[in-house]
Formats: sequence, structure tokens, C-alpha cells
Amino acid sequence: MSYINIKNGLILLTLLSLCFLLSLKAFAKHAVRGTFPSLAGQQVRLVGFNGFNSYTIDSTRVSDQGLFELKYTDKDQGMGYLSAENNKSYFVALTNESIQLKGEILSKPESVSILSGKENKLFEQYAVEHSKREQALSAWTYLQNLYLTDSLFSQQKTSQQAIEAEMRRIKQEDYNFLANLNSESYMAWYLPTRKLVSSASKIAKYQPKEIPSTIAAFRKLDYSDNRLYKSGLLIDAIDGHFWLLNNMGQSRDIVLEEMIKSIDLLIESLVADETKLNEITKFLFNLFERHSLFEASEYLSVKVLTQNSCTLNDDLSRKLESYRAMKEGNTAPDIDFSGDVLKGGSIIETQSRLSDIKADYKLVIFGASWCPKCVEELHHLLPLYNKWQSKSIEVVFVSLDTDQSLFKDFSSRFPFISMCDYKKWDSYPVLDYYVFATPTIFLLDKNQKIILRPNSVNQMDAWIDYNIVQ
Repeated sequence: MSYINIKNGLILLTLLSLCFLLSLKAFAKHAVRGTFPSLAGQQVRLVGFNGFNSYTIDSTRVSDQGLFELKYTDKDQGMGYLSAENNKSYFVALTNESIQLKGEILSKPESVSILSGKENKLFEQYAVEHSKREQALSAWTYLQNLYLTDSLFSQQKTSQQAIEAEMRRIKQEDYNFLANLNSESYMAWYLPTRKLVSSASKIAKYQPKEIPSTIAAFRKLDYSDNRLYKSGLLIDAIDGHFWLLNNMGQSRDIVLEEMIKSIDLLIESLVADETKLNEITKFLFNLFERHSLFEASEYLSVKVLTQNSCTLNDDLSRKLESYRAMKEGNTAPDIDFSGDVLKGGSIIETQSRLSDIKADYKLVIFGASWCPKCVEELHHLLPLYNKWQSKSIEVVFVSLDTDQSLFKDFSSRFPFISMCDYKKWDSYPVLDYYVFATPTIFLLDKNQKIILRPNSVNQMDAWIDYNIVQ
């Protein structure tokens, strides 16, 4: 055998050995052991986090003596929780160490002792001490406001200074704990991130001066970081970030401008990971929709759709395309009234199109009898219809029903045109308008230019009162 072949063989063997060792490391098992007499006979699970979802890592039945052992591997590293049959839970740090617990009730951390597990002991220590410091700060904040605003106390400068000094000391103590953690430990990342995520609502309400620095801290988060995905904090991090932006006490234009900055930074951190980009974009889009932040939805949609370096799944792509194709200022597609077309409960035999309706404005509503929100919105619309019609606004209801009798019964009391081809999401108008949820509403002018995408009948009515004077 030649020297070269021997050398190549040794290299191949080394590579295979390395792969084998890495594989062993990925599946190296660590244990969470517990002694909980009150759980005897119950099934207990170890649950981990993966982005927006949780999953069962391991499960077992607790012995008659209250003993259990659950295993996890390096791929489960992050945060997790123990869950018993009564749905009570206790959080643990899964950081490549075995953990020994002893206690009574999972949902009462004060009844649980951590016998071994360095990272978990740090987690427990900080959780207890930080909670006490937060309680003390709340009390001092109350006194500080009292001494600053109440004439009975406002002249007591020495007391004010003492209060400020004590608040600084408490904050510094908390900072020192986090700063002294080993930078290589999981807790050195997790605890500051958890503190940031949990602070959003309190800062907006009680410490508005800290809003800019808190937003800056949220923007520094790496949303592609696997530690965030495995922490159970992902939902709260995104919620808290954009909730704080929406409640920063600024004008709508400034809030949108700041949201755009955050969207840009978030998406740019995700473009190299298509799976996370799809998941987080979908969550963020739905978050904007729930809170009627439609301008942010539109910006997010265009931003992601114009990324050339990533691929979107079909469901997400359709949702985002609804804002690029159907944004305000664009011309909406015409609609052929096909299938069953009713007005005032009577079938209209002559087929026509949306463009045939002579009105200054046309309100197109996509909904269905099986959609509770659609039923509610159309119920609100009926008493307003005559008023709207007097202002040259016509309504067209496009139903996604699949049952003919249900559609006819539902739309029989509508004095405006209702149509249904019983194809649900495959209906041509639904596809042409990129509808992905019901109800979806578009206000068009006489040339079918999109004027507004109202999120409710009430918003539409307010727009009419403000913009149309007749």
C-alpha cells in the first residue's frame, strides 16, 4: 500500500472518529433527578422549548417513594420545565449538567431545594433575590414620586437624595450579580435576557425615561441565536419589543418609524436562517394583524418579499403578498359575480361584475356564516347600510361558505349583493385579493383603487364620518 493511500486512510479515520465523537456529544445524556413524595404514582414530564413551540424531552412515572429520573441531551440545551399530571410546573436550566431536586410542590419554587446543578442554583438565587429587589424598588419608586410631587414632602431634599441613593444601590446590586457571572455560562446570557423581556410593561408604565434604552436593548437581541429559541423567551421577546414601541407615548408616525427600524434589524439578523425567518416573520405578521398595526404589516411584507437570499413557504408568502399586491393605492382586481348571487334574499339572474356597480365607493367584505367575527361585523353593518348608501357607498359580500343552504339563509337579510361560488379558499375573488383570513375588508373608490383596509365596521363608519360630508 502506498504512503499516500495510508495517509488518506488515516485522515478518513480521523474524520470518522471526530464525527462519531461529535455525534456522541450531541446525544450525551444528562439527568434531572427528583424526590417529591407528593407526586408518588404520577406521570412527570421534562418539557423543552423550540422557538414558539414546546416538546416533551422525557417522561416517567414517579415511584411510590416519590423518586424520578428524566434524561436530556445536549441538543435540548436551554430552559425547560418539569410538569406533573396536575399541570403544575417547575422551571429548570438544561445546561449540560445533572440536576438533583428535592421538594413538595412543583408550582411552589420556595418548597423546592436544588441539591446539585450549579447553573440551576444560580437561576434560583437570582430569581429569589431579583424578586425582592424589584419589590423594594417599587416601594422606593412610590416614595420617590410622593416626595417629588406632594407639597407635604417636596421640600425634604435630604430624604429625596437618600431615596435616590438607595434605588441606585439596589440597581447596582442587581447589575453586579449579573456582571459577575461566568461569561461562558448559559445563565450569563439567559438572566439578563429574561430581565429585559419581563421589563417592557413596567418600564412603559412606571419608568418612561428608560424606554429608549430598553428599545435599544431589544434591538441588540440576535433573533437567530439558538439560545433564544431554546429559552422559552422568544414569544415574550417579540411581544415585549413591539408592545413597548406601540406604547412609547409618541405620535403614530414616529411609532411606525421606530417599528420599521426594529423590523429591519430583526429581518437582517434572520436572512441566513430560512426556517427561523419563516417562523418569526409569520408570528410577527400575525402580531401586527391582531393589534391592527396594518402599516407595520405592509412594511414587513414588502421587506421580506424583496429579500433575494431567502425562500418563504407558500402559506407565509401568500399572507405577505396580500399586503404587497393589495396595499392602499393599488387597483383591486375586478370580481365576476358567479355562483349564487343574492340581494335582499332574492337571486339575481343577470350576471355582472364589481366594476358594473355605480357608486363612488365600494366596500368588499370577505367572510362566511361559519366565521363568528364575520357574523358580528355584518350584524353591526346592517343598521349603518342606509346611511352609507346615502353617501354613495355600496357593499358587496363575498362568501367563503361551502354549504348552499347556509349561505342563502345567512345572506337572505342582506340588502346588498352577496355572492358565493362554494369554493371557499379556492374561490377566484379570494385568490385574486390574497385573502387569508375572515373577515377581510377593502374599501375601493369608483375606479377600484384601494382606499382603506378597515379592520372593522366601526373603523369604516368612523372613516366615513370623517372623510365624506354630504
